[in-house]
Amino acid sequence: MKISEIKNLRRVKDFRMVSATKAVDENQKEYTVFSSNNYLGLTHEKSVIEAGKFAMTFGTGSTGSRLTSGSSFELSLLEKNLADFKETEDVLVFGTGYMTNLGVLYALADKKSVIFSDELNHASIIDGCKISGAKVIVYKHNDMKDLEELLKATEIPDEFQIFVVSDGVFSMDGDIVNLPSLVALKSKYNFCLIIDDAHALGVIGKSGHGTAEYYGLDGKNCGIDIQIGTLSKALAAEGGYAASSKLICDYLRNKSRPFIFSTALPPSVAASANEALNLLKANGKSLVEKLNFNTRTMRSLLEKAGLPVVKGSTPIIPIVLGEAEKAVFLSEECLKNGILISAIRPPSVPVGTSRLRLSVTASHSECEIRNCAEILSNIWRKI
Repeated sequence: MKISEIKNLRRVKDFRMVSATKAVDENQKEYTVFSSNNYLGLTHEKSVIEAGKFAMTFGTGSTGSRLTSGSSFELSLLEKNLADFKETEDVLVFGTGYMTNLGVLYALADKKSVIFSDELNHASIIDGCKISGAKVIVYKHNDMKDLEELLKATEIPDEFQIFVVSDGVFSMDGDIVNLPSLVALKSKYNFCLIIDDAHALGVIGKSGHGTAEYYGLDGKNCGIDIQIGTLSKALAAEGGYAASSKLICDYLRNKSRPFIFSTALPPSVAASANEALNLLKANGKSLVEKLNFNTRTMRSLLEKAGLPVVKGSTPIIPIVLGEAEKAVFLSEECLKNGILISAIRPPSVPVGTSRLRLSVTASHSECEIRNCAEILSNIWRKI
């Protein structure tokens, strides 16, 4: 395909974040940001920045993979801290959340495996399933009845491994997986359950522990075999992780090619993520309560204005417009009015479901939220 044949060609726009909710462009025009995954606003927290600065005195980069060049104290400490927070035996950190899903699925599944995957799973899960070589069966979104029917109908040899993989909070629709039903199915069909908590950590659960806590399940006995996560959203840094048993994490250390052959995160990134995690541990309840308050406020204002908002409770607020051109137009009009909101269109979402993906953070002020809602409402009325 030629570049000229691509419809709605995407372009990268450069901004500099000057606070957790404000950005400036090259002309120093200021924008309020409603397009980031900085759910708790910790990217500009003083202690998070200072932790990264201090660790940078040990070098700006790690220069090699951990198995070849060794690991920084900061990275190993982060893994221990994450394991404690997720209540698992061990954690293995990868370079990105995307590489974590690839690394886990590629290492654990093979031609003698069957993976059942939610149809709205993140692209990293879809790609991990593809490269694993396993037979992949896609079930209807969050439809446990459809999943069970597929589990029953699929002939699987005794020596095959069975996996079920799903997002915890779905990144484009913002809805939450039906974890209790998945756990109940696991007890009947004996599969390995993988949940990607990338958009759940710091977002759902009374103190931000994620999907298991949201449903009131004990972290150690929640029924999830592997919890995938990211450091790049609520934890304000970069990277991904797999939280699981010591046996599985040791296997991944020795068999996961994206881990073995990737340069490790530098000490500064690990230190910043670790400090953000410490803040979440200490203040999780109040941070999540503020995030929930801001989310309810924004959702209420947009719904009252008649915008086509998808119902939900998470800070991912989809405004589904249908046509890609319409979503792009609204995003550009918001930009003119000093508001950054992303237009999401195929292949990120199915054809006919293009949208604005508005995301709220704990750091947004009520004034910023009301101003954004008013601007969106005015644009919506005009069209």
